[in-house]
Amino acid sequence: MIANKNSEQNIGDILANANMQMQKAVGSSQHAVSTIHTGRASPELVENIMIDYYGTSTKLKELASISVPEAQLIVLQPWDKNAIQDIEKSILKTDLGLNPSNDGTVIRIPIPPLSQERRETLVKLLKRKVEDGKIRIRNVRRDFLDKIRNLERTKNISQDESRKGQIQLQTITDDHISSAEELSNAKESELLQL
Repeated sequence: MIANKNSEQNIGDILANANMQMQKAVGSSQHAVSTIHTGRASPELVENIMIDYYGTSTKLKELASISVPEAQLIVLQPWDKNAIQDIEKSILKTDLGLNPSNDGTVIRIPIPPLSQERRETLVKLLKRKVEDGKIRIRNVRRDFLDKIRNLERTKNISQDESRKGQIQLQTITDDHISSAEELSNAKESELLQL
């Protein structure tokens, strides 16, 4: 009986850890998807752009206040006016297709309306980012599947417990892959909406 309790706890711990790591992968995908713009301004679009600030790679949100005064405009107000040129260069280097302009104190980033061609390009980018998240989820499943099989090989759990754990792991994996796909479908319909 004691061995059974320990084996259930081991499988339970493995499944809980797998679930937690898969949730992180979905969260990471969600963040990556939020940076794909849909023709509307959003701070998430630029806040994690890395800026070379005095030789240190720093996120934009740590160098400037980011506001969205209009639906088609992002305004950045750097705390250090000397960083304006570096911020502008870094924004231009991204694959976001943004064209910032500055007046010496603030940077304005107009968000252009999306052409059909640009929408299709963004959908491809979206699918690539979501697929990366799904790959991370499957890698987590593979790693934790190995742990369950190892418990069976070392006779810490029975073959039946191993099968049951593997089925539960696959169910958790399917749920997270489904979440990633829902995220992708919602963003894709938003991107293709005219």
